[in-house]
Amino acid sequence: MLALLLENLSDMRFLLALVGGLAAAVTVMTVAAPLLEGNVLGKRMKTVATERDKLRARERDRLARQVDKVSLRQEPKAFMRGIVERLKLGDWLGTETAKKQLTMAGFRGQQAEVGFLFFRLVSPIGLFLFALFYLLAINNFGQPFMIQVAIVIGAAYLGIKAPEIYLSNVITKRQLSMRRAFPDALDLMLICVESGMSIELAFRKVSTEIGSQSVPLAEELALCTAELSYLSERRQAYENLATRTGLESVKSVCTALIQAERYGTPLGTALRTLAQESRDQRMTEAEKKAAALPPKLTVPMILFFLPVLFVVIMTPAVFKALKAF
Repeated sequence: MLALLLENLSDMRFLLALVGGLAAAVTVMTVAAPLLEGNVLGKRMKTVATERDKLRARERDRLARQVDKVSLRQEPKAFMRGIVERLKLGDWLGTETAKKQLTMAGFRGQQAEVGFLFFRLVSPIGLFLFALFYLLAINNFGQPFMIQVAIVIGAAYLGIKAPEIYLSNVITKRQLSMRRAFPDALDLMLICVESGMSIELAFRKVSTEIGSQSVPLAEELALCTAELSYLSERRQAYENLATRTGLESVKSVCTALIQAERYGTPLGTALRTLAQESRDQRMTEAEKKAAALPPKLTVPMILFFLPVLFVVIMTPAVFKALKAF
């Protein structure tokens, strides 16, 4: 049985079939995931404290009774935390850039940091051992020893970069979702502010309404509302919002809010201008994508469209020539 397994794993056709089956399964799961997804916004919004009075009452109870409070941050798993603390991974694997990336990716709390450090240690070791086992025990593809060593080292390097690549992809998706929905959120915020609402109520209302377009943006606005309720300095809440999102448009709005809090400048005018700039920026990005489409279609048209066109045009002429001769 083991010999048959090793023989199949060394067969290139079997490996290609296996990769094709995995790709098909991943495609089916990707298509079916949105259909099976529940009310993510409702579940996540329930975990964010949005009521100022409830937050203050919770803090008073914590200080008075010294009991465990309801926390938005889950505790890390015991074995992960034990490995991280025993090896002191936070001293030589944890960086401020990684912590900032975790925050921008939506992973908050000690659990996210411990998990990131754990997988940053395990991923290179696991990929190194897998590549070493595959090359030595299954199939070395007829490569010389130095090439095999380079492949193993490359697998270990890929394992080192894998957590960072994953975080980068998550951040990109979140920022894309927030960037698309932020102009509409600014319009809603402008309407709320001009109707006489406070900035906390405006954030709360916008976070509820914008969730259908962007769950990450709704979550960040709701979290900012909570921070405005219990932080000693409101400026810190705005700066935290700009740091968590990492978007220039959000940073501009936070700067305008800070100036309005400090100097009493009119907030409606600033929000209207920033909303228009965000819409113009979104339209500019759409125009750039539309302008880049013809060059991208050139190669597929040359490879797939023109040969078929030549076959359709030349086939009748070839048949007539064969009949004539």
